[in-house]
Amino acid sequence: MLPSFLLKALKWPVSLTVKSKLVPQDPLKELRIDPAKPIVYAFKTASASDVLAVRRACFALGLPDPTEPLRLNGQSLPRSLFLDKPVALLTRRRRHGNFRDDITRLLSVLRDNKDQDIQLLPVSLFWGRQPGHENPSLLGSMLSDYDSPSWLRKMVVVALYGRDNFIRFARPVSLRNLLDDRVTSDDGLAHKLARVARVHFSRQRLVMTGPRLPDRESMLAALLKTDPMRSAIEDEARTRKEAYAQAEKRAAQYLDEIAAKFSPGFVRMLDRLLTWIWNRIYNGIQVTNAEVVRQLAHDGHEIVYVPCHRSHMDYLLLSYVIYQQGMVPPHIAAGVNLNFFPAGPMFRRGGAFFIRRSFKGNKLYSTVFREYLYSLFQKGYSVKYFTEGGRSRTGRLLPPKTGMLAMTVQSLLRSSERPITLVPVYIGYEHVMEVGSYLKELRGNSKEKESGWQAFKSSIQALRQDFGQGYVNFGQPIPLGQYLSETVPNWRQSTDNPDAKPSWLTPLVNRLGDEVLTRINDAAALNGVTLTALSLLCAERRALSREVLESQLDLLLILAKEAPYSAQMTVPEQNGKALLAQTLNSDKFLVSQDGLGDLVSLDETQAIAMTYYRNNILHLYMLPSLVARMLLAAPRSQSQLAEQVQALYPLLKAELFMGLSEASLADHVQAVLTSLAHQGLVTEENGRWQACGVQRPGYRKLSLLAGVAEESLQRYAIVLTLLRSPEPLGRAELENRAQAVAERLSALFGIQAPEFFDKKLIASLTSTLRDAQLVELGEQSELLPTDKALALDELVLTLLSNEVADTIRNVLCKDGLCS
Repeated sequence: MLPSFLLKALKWPVSLTVKSKLVPQDPLKELRIDPAKPIVYAFKTASASDVLAVRRACFALGLPDPTEPLRLNGQSLPRSLFLDKPVALLTRRRRHGNFRDDITRLLSVLRDNKDQDIQLLPVSLFWGRQPGHENPSLLGSMLSDYDSPSWLRKMVVVALYGRDNFIRFARPVSLRNLLDDRVTSDDGLAHKLARVARVHFSRQRLVMTGPRLPDRESMLAALLKTDPMRSAIEDEARTRKEAYAQAEKRAAQYLDEIAAKFSPGFVRMLDRLLTWIWNRIYNGIQVTNAEVVRQLAHDGHEIVYVPCHRSHMDYLLLSYVIYQQGMVPPHIAAGVNLNFFPAGPMFRRGGAFFIRRSFKGNKLYSTVFREYLYSLFQKGYSVKYFTEGGRSRTGRLLPPKTGMLAMTVQSLLRSSERPITLVPVYIGYEHVMEVGSYLKELRGNSKEKESGWQAFKSSIQALRQDFGQGYVNFGQPIPLGQYLSETVPNWRQSTDNPDAKPSWLTPLVNRLGDEVLTRINDAAALNGVTLTALSLLCAERRALSREVLESQLDLLLILAKEAPYSAQMTVPEQNGKALLAQTLNSDKFLVSQDGLGDLVSLDETQAIAMTYYRNNILHLYMLPSLVARMLLAAPRSQSQLAEQVQALYPLLKAELFMGLSEASLADHVQAVLTSLAHQGLVTEENGRWQACGVQRPGYRKLSLLAGVAEESLQRYAIVLTLLRSPEPLGRAELENRAQAVAERLSALFGIQAPEFFDKKLIASLTSTLRDAQLVELGEQSELLPTDKALALDELVLTLLSNEVADTIRNVLCKDGLCS
């Protein structure tokens, strides 16, 4: 134990100068620490300031005091174990602490008491989270808390970084379990535990601070001398018929344009600024599944974050959350359009590296960028890029851009020593500040160019708004090596030539891109704004009484819990009434009163904006909506329901990046039916399911639920009916005519969704037809419907209202396209 007089002397100075953040924020719950069992703490260094900082955190958590001995079976045992002592003032030589001797004492006590257990709880402290430099200066060494610093170095570090201290608790280790697994002496186990603890603390530091920082200029100069770069520069010089030095200068300019200039000091300053901003504009940021990512980083994985892209806020919010969760912020691939003053230099110091929209025709730039990305992986930096390529203007996920994924796979091919893992991330908001500009762009307005003035103006406006809640859900990771082994078993035999492009690479990254987006959607977060938007947009006049809306929200919440779309999705804990009361404070919905009570509604402008939030969660309720729609049309057996859902699923899966496997559809349909039956909305009689009667209260709720699938089914009906044209259509003609019919339908029935007749969405649908075996190619590449397509068209038309179905048929016949 540390001397008691030292702890008493430093108690008040530490309490006044040190402010700690816990990682994770609720260690008892997330790490399953049992306060009822004896606990012993394991520290890297015997530091009084470390122990006192942890002591304050333990008091707040209800954990035992690390400065007091553990009293067990009448014995006084050490409560805190230390691997090392601080280095002497004038030397760097490591001095071992009491860890091995004290752990041996604890194990001996447990051998004598077979029913007793002790939890060994590792605790790491990080002051300022300085990663250090590969070639540190004398001042840098003084300000670093690496290598068990001396009392003088620690005093300087605490004085400078006392308000920026992170305490990282790790999962406790049961000494009883370790002891029961061994039959040899305790000393051997103590020696092994000391080795494991040393590796653990080293990895924890790497997770928290990242690798030591290289000198930027030296790193870029070294990159220019790699074999792939030399070869690309030679090719450039040969192609342009210029000197090697001139081509090399151009490559150096590309590198300088691309490369980040990461600054831990700037990140700390940004952390404080963003904490103030988030507290001002958000009512909270909910983070889910971060411990899985921390464990991957601890296990030595190179992490590549692949989030969805809703807003420019994504850049800052995700990096902030990662930093707050005890991991080093990633290097971020940012569009070169953001490299404007003053944002560009700031982003660069925060870890951003810049990428051009297209590499086409510029082999040298492509090589430079690929080598820089590979160097980040080699040095152990985590990376973040948006696989959609740009921000979604509709709230739906965009088809993946696979260039960065391909370069990530190629990096793994060159060096597979350290595993690379993709971590999909769902980012959700109750308010997206760019929604207004997105709607203007969808109406045909040109995109406003980013500039310093625009960024400043947007920032000032943002500080005056209430953004509600923010959501960051880490999805199910994709270990890249494992994914390759399952998809391309012989991938390790591929050449390590960085310019090589195996024949399997393009189809693999196409599937991988879809898988990433699917797992992002699996981790979706439900919230009051998205659920209310979904409900009101299904109402005929976009208005519902408050009681009906509360009841509809209850239905959606219960469905999400009883028939969950995925295990990774998150659901609000409130009931419909409480959730609606919270949501209406956002001023996104109109609330009026009549003699019967409150009405909640959307005007035309609000309705268009709300489609963005609805589209965030559309995939979660698409299958329950189909089931409701089928039962409202006619009674069906469960097997018929499953079969018809399966027939439509390939189109829905491609459109919405849905992750349910076709094999699990029948089980999901059964879960939906069970949940609807519990709520009195459907009944089963003689093996056939049917909707409740029109006079029952549940009929309205079922009808509103059925409205979720309306627009998708209308698009499918348009395209499938067009395939019946007497004169077969080519793909381009099919898409143009489908868009025209969709525009007509939108005007006739007041469909507010801007993407309803979006050409890209229709093009995505037509590209799925062949994969789903709904069309065959004719001699002139025209699309010919299969029997499966004709049957699906009949099914879809029966699921639409008679008015809509007749309108589709009539519009097509009027244009001479019906058979």
